Amino acid sequence: MRALNRKLLRDLASMKGQMMAVGMVLVCGITVMVMERSLVVSLDTSKSAYYQTHRLADVFCDLKRAPNILAARLARIPHVATVETRVKGTALLDIPGMKQMAQAEIISLPDDHTQHLNLLFLSTGRFPLPGHRRETVISRPFAEAHGFRPGDTIDATIHGGRERLRIVGIALSPEYVYELPPGGFMPDNRRFGVFWMNESDLAIAMGIEGGFNNVIVDVAPGGNVQTVKENLDRILAPYGGLTAYDRTEQLSVKMVDDEIRGLRAVALIFPLVFLGIAAFMTSAALTRLVRLQREQIAQLKAFGYTSMSVGLHYLTFALVVVTLAVIAGSLLGLWLGSELIHLYHPFFRFPSLTFHPDLQALIIALPLGAAVSFLGVFGAVRQAMALPPAEAMRPEPPAAFRPSLLEKLGLHKWVSPSLCMALRNLERKPWQALFTTLGLTLATAIPIVSVSMGEGMEYVMDFQWRLAQRQDVTLSLVEPTGCGGLNSINALPGILVHGHRSRRIGIVGLPRNAILNRLLDIHERPVPLPLSGLLLSAQLADTLHVHPGETLRVEVQEGRRPVLTTIVAGTITDFAGIGAYMDIDRLRSLLQEGKTISGAHIRLDHARRDDFFAAVKETPRIASFTVTRDAKAAYDKIMGEMMGISQGIFFFFAIVVAFGVVYNGTRIVLSERTRELATLRVLGFTKQEVMAVLIGELALLTLLALLPGLVLGGELTRIILESVSTETLRIPVILTGRAYATAVSIILVSSCLSFVVAGRRIARLDLVGVMKAGE
Repeated sequence: MRALNRKLLRDLASMKGQMMAVGMVLVCGITVMVMERSLVVSLDTSKSAYYQTHRLADVFCDLKRAPNILAARLARIPHVATVETRVKGTALLDIPGMKQMAQAEIISLPDDHTQHLNLLFLSTGRFPLPGHRRETVISRPFAEAHGFRPGDTIDATIHGGRERLRIVGIALSPEYVYELPPGGFMPDNRRFGVFWMNESDLAIAMGIEGGFNNVIVDVAPGGNVQTVKENLDRILAPYGGLTAYDRTEQLSVKMVDDEIRGLRAVALIFPLVFLGIAAFMTSAALTRLVRLQREQIAQLKAFGYTSMSVGLHYLTFALVVVTLAVIAGSLLGLWLGSELIHLYHPFFRFPSLTFHPDLQALIIALPLGAAVSFLGVFGAVRQAMALPPAEAMRPEPPAAFRPSLLEKLGLHKWVSPSLCMALRNLERKPWQALFTTLGLTLATAIPIVSVSMGEGMEYVMDFQWRLAQRQDVTLSLVEPTGCGGLNSINALPGILVHGHRSRRIGIVGLPRNAILNRLLDIHERPVPLPLSGLLLSAQLADTLHVHPGETLRVEVQEGRRPVLTTIVAGTITDFAGIGAYMDIDRLRSLLQEGKTISGAHIRLDHARRDDFFAAVKETPRIASFTVTRDAKAAYDKIMGEMMGISQGIFFFFAIVVAFGVVYNGTRIVLSERTRELATLRVLGFTKQEVMAVLIGELALLTLLALLPGLVLGGELTRIILESVSTETLRIPVILTGRAYATAVSIILVSSCLSFVVAGRRIARLDLVGVMKAGE
């Protein structure tokens, strides 16, 4: 074994505590990167494979009703490879043992051929047979929630008519990877499912025999999706066609893509924070080692070792730690990722959602860690290479001793001698103090992000269901009917156009004095509906790049399909989805409609809650309904576990980082000042007073890092939440005392643990041995 290699092993053994601290921080960074990027690959791989093998459509379009003979014309649209027409509707389900009804979306299956697009993945049973009425295939999550099996029956109200359906199969669909009930934020498999029936059977139930009300299209390779959409809109307009939309606007696809986007942001930002801390710690440790080994460096060069050999020796010192940390971090990241992938099963229903490690992350982990370490040790390596042997044989010149700022101001009389010495030492080594403070600052920021994300989600739910949507139930009707009640709504699909930007959205008409479904601003204050003009979601206004006072063109996609021009009267705050709102009477006037409604928001008398749901079961005109309490319960059940596990992981990482930074700083100061501390003991200072010098210095650095860390935590939270915000869900930045208190507590507890370790080492100082050692 070469002499330098033996020296390397001895140095690593003597600094094992510090190197373990540095390595643990690196492990945290590599773990987060490998874990998050592997989750991205797992979701992306499962999504891509599922969409391809089961032929998810490229373009979707709903309409009122068109005759089946129109399908041939649609197939001749340029760039179209495959067209499939369907019948689509909703149903209320009477589930035995449930007081309230569940609901379902029902989609037709071709009678005379197999599916061409959006192929079902049949888990159990079979497809409905031609000519066999009232047979249905149901979605697997709904079946699992209720224990349904092929052969069971279920009572359903479809378009006002009661039907008893017989379950013949259980399946999954690429169109419904994310099964979201109407008005919901999270999947609720007990109260919402997807059903598939033969087309002729469903057309009879929906009252559109010989026709269809939904079209899906597969665009030819290299074809222009926009051209296909424009042609669909033109051809289907006389038949009540709504605006065609592509995959990027399909709800299930958007939810999966939004989650992948959020994971990518976390996989980038958090590892950078951890690796930045590790670079600071490595720099401090190696710089201290070079200073302590000046004579050894001189001897190595005197015996013929070149400056390059000496530099590579110290660079290898860092690379050994990096290599071990990368191996440990990669293994830990793979294990955590394989465990966390199970948390996505309630959200995303793929036939197979398995863990796929990100090989690219594993490949770049070592070069990335090495690059970070190189940046950290560059100064120390350059210092070792530049030391001439003759100069290195002499001890390092002592630091300049001069009065500290506290002493210059005459304030030293009011503090203890131990604190004065601690302050003086910090002023003598500002860069070392700065690096330690920066590491602690970053460590303080980490738990703030985790806590704030959880509190932001809680605020969204509170804002939506306690402040804005105060109704107990939201009902929608099969067909619009006459006006009745102050809580009426009227949702009409339309396109909002501003300049060259457009957005497919529903314009919701509300009464000006609504008390249940309220529109609020950022300060939680009700925003009154203007007598004319639209109120837009703030997110929608940003999407269209429009401001209050500007005009919008509204292309209504139902009824007479008028094109209107209206002003943007203002914006409102919401965190889920986007919307446009107008006074209901003004909207009726513009559309030249009578006093019709399509649904209602209702507050229940809870003493008669069961009577209400019993009456709903006997009311065929109700198409769907949403119970606010159930929607919130579904969120609490699904998101609670995920947020708890995520916060636990990042809390642990924050503790590791904080302890590592403080411990690393403690060992550096202790190694550099052992003789000084021993001299104080010889001069009569007690162990407690000597500890106060060292611990006071580190305590000051910890306190100095807290305020910048809290500020950085807020900014880091803002950056991450803005990077993961989408039209589907926007998490506000909620920085509460709990988040700050959690961060401060973690840092203080970790620092105290390091102080205990430092105190024990000071108490065990060999005074005679230390005083005998040369300078």
